[in-house]
Amino acid sequence: MNSGEKIYIWQADDWPDWRYDLPALAGLLTDVSRAQGLLLGRLADVGLALRDQASLAALTEDVVKTSEIEGEVLNVESVRSSIARRLGVDIGALAPVDRHVEGVVEMVLDATSHCSKPLTTERLFGWHAALFPTGYSGMNRIAIGQWRDDADGPMQVVSGPVMRRKIHYQAPPAEVLPAEIAAFLAWANGETGEPALIKAGLAHLWFVTLHPFDDGNGRIARAVGDLFLARADGSPQRFYSLSAQIQRERAGYYEILERSQKGSLDVTDWLAWFLGALGRAIASAHATLDAVLVKARFWQHWSGTPLNPRQLKLLNRLLDGFEGKLTSSKWAAIAKCSPDTALRDITQLLELGILKKSPGGGRSSSYELAQL
Repeated sequence: MNSGEKIYIWQADDWPDWRYDLPALAGLLTDVSRAQGLLLGRLADVGLALRDQASLAALTEDVVKTSEIEGEVLNVESVRSSIARRLGVDIGALAPVDRHVEGVVEMVLDATSHCSKPLTTERLFGWHAALFPTGYSGMNRIAIGQWRDDADGPMQVVSGPVMRRKIHYQAPPAEVLPAEIAAFLAWANGETGEPALIKAGLAHLWFVTLHPFDDGNGRIARAVGDLFLARADGSPQRFYSLSAQIQRERAGYYEILERSQKGSLDVTDWLAWFLGALGRAIASAHATLDAVLVKARFWQHWSGTPLNPRQLKLLNRLLDGFEGKLTSSKWAAIAKCSPDTALRDITQLLELGILKKSPGGGRSSSYELAQL
């Protein structure tokens, strides 16, 4: 980028004077608010225990997907166990968790469970430290719990091989970050007049535009957005995951982000995309709630049937959406038992009518849940 050349929104003379066409967004705001109301109405009818399970499912998806967007795959059972333990939700035996999973969970839960608390420098530093407990991002040592210093050059978002790198975005220089963050936090914690959902979208864009850390900026920006969404919902309990929707629409997310960071300070297009994705996230939450209700009905139906721990574990895996076909060899691997034991477990469940053979067959039999 040549000296004096203005490409990015933070270089504009009127930065950060955000502008947007509120009448053009009114329909989307109405649609999202209506969708939120319908979802909360369904949840009001299912009882506290099932609401906790629905919230656990949404938070698990949020933690897993916000990491997946950055190319990092977390163990779903470890994430679920970590969240369940912190929220006091009973899910039976807890899976072991590692420090890295705990860090992402800590950040997401602090952002949402304590959404009414002010957003401060110390809080952001705490989230950053939680994401990188070893002080390393991959093989690279990074500055933890402090703003980047640009010692290795300007902060850029790039793609492609080293010799043909494409620069998608360059963040403000390190020396202006203290003043830029102070302005962002003053706005974040002040009564600024925007509709709550608009403020959530602006907060996400503003933070990721500053890109103030050596790494972890995307995950922290989404956590900031989640904090404002929790404020907009008037509840710290989460029942939908915007991060999961962003992961499903990842290409569109990066395209609108790059376009918005290089355009004018009129961010109507960004807010329209944000509100649309939010509406689709809430629609997906209805499917999550359906799965929670199916699981509850299943265990209520079979509550008097004695089952061993291996059977309980594998049935829960099926209820949570088992990927691929469940065969006796997969059963043995997951349950850590012999093939003969796996076959006996499956045969008993077939006789009880809990499982049935999947149609198609092939070289080895596979199994699925029988309809109640």
